[in-house]
Amino acid sequence: MVDALRARSITEPFPVQQMVISDALAGHDLLVQSPTGSGKTLAFGVPLVDLLEPGAYGPQALILAPTRELASQIVDELEVLAKARKLRLAAVYGGVGFGPQIAAAKRADIIVATPGRLEDLIARGAVELDQVRVLVLDEADRMLDMGFRPAVDRIVSLCPTDRQTLFFSATLEGAAGKAARDYTRGARSHTHAATERDVADVDHRFLRVDSQGAKLDRLVASLGEEEPGRSLVFVRTKRGADRLVKRLRTEKVEAVAMHGDKSQRQRENALARFERGEVMTLVATDVAARGIDVPDVMRVFNYDAPEDQAAYVHRIGRTGRAGRTGTGISFVLTDEVKEMRKIAKALGLEFDGRTESGAAKPRQRDEHESRDKRKSDARQPRPDEKRPVADGPRRKRRRRRQRKPATTGAAS
Repeated sequence: MVDALRARSITEPFPVQQMVISDALAGHDLLVQSPTGSGKTLAFGVPLVDLLEPGAYGPQALILAPTRELASQIVDELEVLAKARKLRLAAVYGGVGFGPQIAAAKRADIIVATPGRLEDLIARGAVELDQVRVLVLDEADRMLDMGFRPAVDRIVSLCPTDRQTLFFSATLEGAAGKAARDYTRGARSHTHAATERDVADVDHRFLRVDSQGAKLDRLVASLGEEEPGRSLVFVRTKRGADRLVKRLRTEKVEAVAMHGDKSQRQRENALARFERGEVMTLVATDVAARGIDVPDVMRVFNYDAPEDQAAYVHRIGRTGRAGRTGTGISFVLTDEVKEMRKIAKALGLEFDGRTESGAAKPRQRDEHESRDKRKSDARQPRPDEKRPVADGPRRKRRRRRQRKPATTGAAS
């Protein structure tokens, strides 16, 4: 194991790995709160591979992941380690044919799977989980957000009760916390929070754009002005991703799209081209990008605004990873300023909703000061602007009185 890690230039553990590996090797259930990109795959992968012995009948370990991209990347990360221990590894996810997956799963010591496809294989009698010694739930909060709780409940119920469970999640609050308690016994808890240095590795920029159509020009300009490197562009919809790729190509910017309507082969090919540097711009939707783990993404663009704070953190967290620096650039329409300011404030980021140029440096401004200034600005007319004259009922009555002739005396 040590030799296999050293061959990949891995000689020192990341903080989350240092926290959990010894407890995992000791056989404890674990609850681990850790952000994406912190090195958690090896945090559960190293002890898992070390604990298993080759040659058992049926899978000894099951790793559940929310998306096929993440499942595929876990397999890639653990493949060399599994080979060093003569363990067989199989990926089980949708978008590819059943035949090869069933054949691989039947021989596997470790299965890495998405819940839906795994249930398909279980229903076909191709996989049994009664020999599972270690169960890992990776990005468990995301699995719950995607509606997989019933499927995960059914899968967990098929595993032995005396198994070891390693629960990894970006949060242990709410539904994720309840699931963690339901699936584990006497678990030891570890929290790996982002440090100030981690946050400083990303330069957050919020750029005001006047319209949806103006975003393309701003994106093309930003890609041209910035230092060459991989750029990840987030959009809301699958159609929006395809449309943006076509528009970028008309501007001589080579890009590929990655979303749920693409076949597994197309998605893997797009990600591989991006990783190899054949294409430097990847346009993706949130769900498709969940499993993207490319360490040297230099910048992330929020072409379309994120739904909430969690989505913002997930998107921007794809850059500035593993000690590298990165840039997060968000295009903000007028009707999105309030929500984006709220997200920035919650994350302790500087934001000015009226930033106009890509080179602008957002600054923190007291909210009361901003509100008072807006009110003052609204009261002050511009030099070339005439103050509007009120034309309410009183004004109309005054005009009628002025037009009415004066009475000179009593009627005779």
